[in-house]
Amino acid sequence: MTNTKDSDLKYNEALKKKIEKLKIKRNAVIIAHNYQRDEIQEIADISGDSLALSQAAVRTDADVIIFCGVQFMAESASILNPDKLVLLPVMEAGCPLADMITPEKLRAKKIEYPGAAIVCYVNSSAEVKAESDIACTSSNAVQVVRALKEKDIIFVPDKNLGRYVQSQVPDKNIILWDGFCPTHIRVQEEDIVKTKDAHPEAEVIAHPECNPAVLALADHICSTGGMFKYVKESRSKEFIISTESGMLYKLQKENPGKKFYLPTSHLVCANMKLITLGWVAHSLENMVYEIKVSDEVREKAKRALDRMLAVTGEKQGAALAGY
Repeated sequence: MTNTKDSDLKYNEALKKKIEKLKIKRNAVIIAHNYQRDEIQEIADISGDSLALSQAAVRTDADVIIFCGVQFMAESASILNPDKLVLLPVMEAGCPLADMITPEKLRAKKIEYPGAAIVCYVNSSAEVKAESDIACTSSNAVQVVRALKEKDIIFVPDKNLGRYVQSQVPDKNIILWDGFCPTHIRVQEEDIVKTKDAHPEAEVIAHPECNPAVLALADHICSTGGMFKYVKESRSKEFIISTESGMLYKLQKENPGKKFYLPTSHLVCANMKLITLGWVAHSLENMVYEIKVSDEVREKAKRALDRMLAVTGEKQGAALAGY
């Protein structure tokens, strides 16, 4: 009698074969964020951070982009790849952080601070990007803010990333939006202390979306892309990773001789985990769900992204260090 685990394995293998055939038929590329399920990262042609994925897609000859991430990421792919069909396998895969700000509320905030520059974290909608002066990622936020001539900066929507930027650029006045990542906010100071007590030799690496108290205990603060680089170059053999659990798949794959620990089991983004092999196959088979940004919004949002690239000296189509 076949057990449930064997049955699931056979089903997944059948889905992978189906996806591969459909991918060829549709001339599609599958790109997956580092927070996706292990099996999704396994079938991806390109994996990494969200804006880096959107830019990498520019260089492909694919007609269709299957974006395994959340809505704002697929929007970025559409902004940078207007001639390609961008599909999000699960339309409900949104981002609570991105939903914490709207273009209407941002316009109202701009009236309060008429001389301030608007810096928009890429974890936001295309409409919010279109209302912003410049975009940033968690890896280049400090560099972007430091480069602006304005002293007053409205930083949206993540307050923890904004606080981190303020600590690095004290000569600027950062006006914070009251937004946060519901996943990163779950890591508490006591989680780090407890995990560090259990693994005293482990280095603590934290994403800047974490609470300030957590960042204060970190040996290194960086984006997810920065984590891969840091771990690979570090002489340490153990790491406490304070970001979404999906990161462990690639970290362990690239560093088989090193150990990784999560400070809490709650580091799971439910929206990222909505996409399964079955939904990817469904997306390819039925060509759903298209993410398209209007020309008016696209042009304005792209300006914010282009200004960021100009500040950081990066070119269109080059993979960024990420968020």
